[in-house]
Amino acid sequence: MRRTTRARGLAAGALALTLAATLAACGTDSGDDNAASKPSASASSPAPTTTAAPTASAADVALVRQIKVVGEAGKEPKVTLPKTPFAVGGIVVNLLEDGTGAAIKDGQQLSMQIAVISGDDGKVLQSSYTSSPQLFTAGATQIPDLDKALEGTHVGSRLILAAPSNPQATAAPSTQVFAIEVIDAKDIPTRAEGTAVAPKDGLPVVTLDGSGKPAITASKADKPTTLVAQPLIKGKGEKVKAGQTVTVKYSGWTWDGKPFDSSWERDPSTFDVTNIGQAQVIAGWNEGLVGQTVGSQVLLVVPPDKGYGDSANGEIPASSTLVFVVDILSAT
Repeated sequence: MRRTTRARGLAAGALALTLAATLAACGTDSGDDNAASKPSASASSPAPTTTAAPTASAADVALVRQIKVVGEAGKEPKVTLPKTPFAVGGIVVNLLEDGTGAAIKDGQQLSMQIAVISGDDGKVLQSSYTSSPQLFTAGATQIPDLDKALEGTHVGSRLILAAPSNPQATAAPSTQVFAIEVIDAKDIPTRAEGTAVAPKDGLPVVTLDGSGKPAITASKADKPTTLVAQPLIKGKGEKVKAGQTVTVKYSGWTWDGKPFDSSWERDPSTFDVTNIGQAQVIAGWNEGLVGQTVGSQVLLVVPPDKGYGDSANGEIPASSTLVFVVDILSAT
């Protein structure tokens, strides 16, 4: 439940969004880009229109292969461009070396360290090595060139991705270079698993289909005036700690049972909440998910002061009490 559409600080996953913004300018959606359609200020808005991605030339590919990356695994590398200014006309991904760790499988959660290099002067613009790794879904990053390059690779792989940040510019477009290192790949459960918990009376009734996707029957009781965080399934994992990145699946309704968003309808169907407790999400999520255990399914009933207040938000009317069913799949 994002309070803002895209703006996040470096510690809150800005590199993933930098990659998203660069590739969106090229007409390609990135793995984190679907955050714009997650419950947010633009949750009910149509997806942005994208244009066809420009095609990189053979000269672009050859130029990217000249980029040198030096450094120990797990540490920010030194990236040297063959020339500055450095520019390509389309997205180019080059696998520098395969890793020696476990094989990467589609659907796994990938932890990546990313350093962003300016094509104008070769300087480092941003680096997750000084904050926290970025999370993507293997095979569904929504960056086809990156998905293809990762096929058959292993944890520890290093790649270079170069993309023009504004290919429609009349002058030579600026290019950004992403030095990527895959540091982990782990399987993410598809649904909450644990011990069923009987909810309190007066709350919406939740039912699950065979896949675990939730539906609700709206309650006829008075709306709660304070935040409710009711576990429906108690997971056996560790408690979610403030500052972690939490991977969830969720669905959301207004108190009267009208649905307005569901990650279950998207591919990938998971949503990463970075820096939980202070994340760019509504207060009801920041307060309601911290302290819950991984593997749990939590019913959140969010009063307006913990949601969007007296502002309308897409299909969500002003002063709405919101209902969410959140499956907590991972916390890193």
